[in-house]
Amino acid sequence: MSADTATVAPGRAQARDPERAMRANPGKIAIGIVGMAAIVWGLANLFLAFGYYPEKFGSKIVVGLLAVVGGVGGAALLFYFLNMFVEGLPNRLSDGVIPYAFLLPGFGLVALMLIYPTFQTVNYSFANRDSTAYVGLQNYQTIFADNEFRQSIINNVLWLLIVPALVVAFGVIVAVLSDKLSAGGEKLAKSLVFLPMAISAVGATAIWGLVYAYNNPGQTQTGLLNAIWTGLGGSPQVWLQIETVKLNSILLMVILIWLQAGFSMVLLSSAIKGVPEDTLEAARIDGAGEFQIFWQVVIPQIKGSIITVFVTVFITVLKIFDIVYVSTNGAYGTNVIANLFFNKLFAASEAGQATAIVVVLLIAVTPLIWYQIKHFRDEEGAR
Repeated sequence: MSADTATVAPGRAQARDPERAMRANPGKIAIGIVGMAAIVWGLANLFLAFGYYPEKFGSKIVVGLLAVVGGVGGAALLFYFLNMFVEGLPNRLSDGVIPYAFLLPGFGLVALMLIYPTFQTVNYSFANRDSTAYVGLQNYQTIFADNEFRQSIINNVLWLLIVPALVVAFGVIVAVLSDKLSAGGEKLAKSLVFLPMAISAVGATAIWGLVYAYNNPGQTQTGLLNAIWTGLGGSPQVWLQIETVKLNSILLMVILIWLQAGFSMVLLSSAIKGVPEDTLEAARIDGAGEFQIFWQVVIPQIKGSIITVFVTVFITVLKIFDIVYVSTNGAYGTNVIANLFFNKLFAASEAGQATAIVVVLLIAVTPLIWYQIKHFRDEEGAR
């Protein structure tokens, strides 16, 4: 062998030797397969142990640390053996397979955690209360004949008509007005509006429970709303029990609007700042007032962000549960679909009807998710 031949780059050597490029490495393939199987088996048993025998690990802190170490380390080892398996394949096959091989674990996890439970839920919606026998469409007939379910549908529709629109409106108003302040004032205003986003829905409901608090007539009203109402000459009210014009449901919607306004404000403020100054100056030169500029120049250019916020909040509202559960648990005509599902499953032990309710909710959400994905793709394609 000449010196020139010995110093040829490995890639060129393989290119000159087609047979070598087509040969596999059985050792690497075997080690990769065995390693991946061992890692998957080990992680599965570890996490099953966490679920069934947590007391064996001493404390929740230990369980958490082991979960992090096991999850991250296990994922790293899994991809290491996966890479070894792919490298053991013939070069041409390896080059074609490697992108899909590294996507496969992610897709597998999505299938295990999302797709499989979805099909299983649809399956259980045709079964009896303890999922031991099929009953056909009986669960769907039962829930659609149930007055509480119909009432929940009406309440959900009411939430959907009011909350997303007001969240977007408040987000736009705060974004526009805060931009008129000084740099320090803008930061302070936006921080105060965004602050509720750091609070859980349960915590927010507890806070607003103090606002809606009721004390007997003659006592000092510690609830802000009753303090204002009695100060104006009215008598104290149990606000969350007033079903007239759905007042109690509207008061619960205020909590979600308060929580989501910050999210809307951040996205829409960013979109407004991204409006080209040239278009605003051109509109001013043409004699347009600030109000006309806002409606005819700014709003059309941030339409994509408005739709994104609206659809995101719309989906959140469709699944609303915790605010209703913590405040009234669906009493006094405030029930919604998600809370009804929870009560059917855990209070009434009606798994069949509960899963049928979830399937109805899933069917309602799916077109919105499809529209949001289509909207994102259209926006990306327009760039």
